[in-house]
Amino acid sequence: MNRSEFLQRYHHLRQIDYEADYPLRKTGRAAGVLIPLIDHPDGLTVLLTERAHHLRHHPGQISFPGGGAEPQDNTLADTALREAEEEVGLLRSEVDIIGALPEYRTISGYAMTPVIGFVKPGPVLTIDRNEVADAFEVPLAFLMDRRNHFAHFIERKQQRYPVYFMPWQNRLIWGATAAILRNLSSHLCDD
Repeated sequence: MNRSEFLQRYHHLRQIDYEADYPLRKTGRAAGVLIPLIDHPDGLTVLLTERAHHLRHHPGQISFPGGGAEPQDNTLADTALREAEEEVGLLRSEVDIIGALPEYRTISGYAMTPVIGFVKPGPVLTIDRNEVADAFEVPLAFLMDRRNHFAHFIERKQQRYPVYFMPWQNRLIWGATAAILRNLSSHLCDD
């Protein structure tokens, strides 16, 4: 999928059901995450990060650049862009924001807004090793293909919830990141 195909599908309005860790949770700490789409001539890729292994919360987990909103952030898109710059050195001037997916509520108490932006190929990244162990790209086509989506079910408070995961090379994309990618695939792709 290239940029124009993505935009055509993304801006097509469709009613879909979205995944959420806790659909009944009404509030949560506001957060913004960036879904950076790298615009390669042969197709889009998604830039993902591997969280630093020494972190207290979610060490080593694959995630989007992003985090909790701060008082200086005017919008959650500002939050996502600030965090992407802090975590991997992706300058806000290098990101063309085109929209966002609906809020995603996590089991850890965040109300995350996934912000979508295009990035030119070959961004110069400066990884903050205090937060991020690695940054890497995955083809969008792979992530949007439902044959690459798997689920494990857990039970909480007598309700059953799916935990999605997507194996990619020697990594496992799971949890909120996989669910947000699944939501994006629901929005973009006809089933």
